[in-house]
Amino acid sequence: MNDTSTDRVAVIGGGLMGTGGAQVFAAAGHQVALQDLYDEALERAPGAIAANLTFLAEHGLFAADGVGDAVGRVSTTTDIAEAVAGADVVVECVFEDLALKQEVFARLDALCAPDVILCTNTSVMSITEIAARTGHKERIVGTHFWNPPYLIPLVEVVRTAEVDAAVVERTMALLRAVGKHPIDCKKDVPGFVANRLQHALWREAISIVEHGIADAATVDESIRFGPGLRLPILAPMENADMVGLDLTLAIHDYILPHLEASGAPSPLLKQKVEAGDLGFKSGRGFAEWTSESAEASRRRLVAYLVHVLGDPERGF
Repeated sequence: MNDTSTDRVAVIGGGLMGTGGAQVFAAAGHQVALQDLYDEALERAPGAIAANLTFLAEHGLFAADGVGDAVGRVSTTTDIAEAVAGADVVVECVFEDLALKQEVFARLDALCAPDVILCTNTSVMSITEIAARTGHKERIVGTHFWNPPYLIPLVEVVRTAEVDAAVVERTMALLRAVGKHPIDCKKDVPGFVANRLQHALWREAISIVEHGIADAATVDESIRFGPGLRLPILAPMENADMVGLDLTLAIHDYILPHLEASGAPSPLLKQKVEAGDLGFKSGRGFAEWTSESAEASRRRLVAYLVHVLGDPERGF
């Protein structure tokens, strides 16, 4: 079946990512069953979805008269068997605990017909390991939504060696139909595509601070006012082609030996964590944070994302 427009979706896990994922599918017209073990999480979900969709409507990104209907398309249950009954696609969004995910997928594999697609929203874990206790590995695929899932278009669709190519194609078609931008990660590797790129940058950023080359605020300024401005339009591979691969090679010959290449986390990062300097949650990390400044940072991010999503030239 290639038509994804009538797919019924079950989302397992009613936390931030699960509720956000349920919202994405319901907003696009799908019937969604949201399952969580805890009633409190399920009681919060409809209000959170309504608030998010109302916020989008206020910025012209969703029809205001469609909020109630979208919320009404989400049913909730604590029973996983009830949630997946009749589902065409199941998206797992439980905690990042391998044993827990393996247990959930073993249960899903037993409950669902062989043609039901089973997706995991893990951000870094091996899809192959998550699927280890299942009998129908050909229908299991990674779908890494980015936070907040109702604002970030990217979803990394991660293949395993066992997955059926038709499952990947159908999953990507469904994600496109609900307004996401899926990418095809052809190998099940730690960090997939975007987290590998993101944390390579973070490793070098922390190393620069650790070695006294610049302070943390300056590192952030260098990105915000330099390459960060052009990255959404001119990303690394296109940029390399633009400047010329001969120049790129010459630069790499010179600079790569001087970049951070450690296979372990930075000693500075370890030191801060051991001291309890955890960032927003403790009030101190690489900078000092009050509750007000932390909230202002979050608001700036959401305002920026809404601005980008509302730009017709971006095509979102």
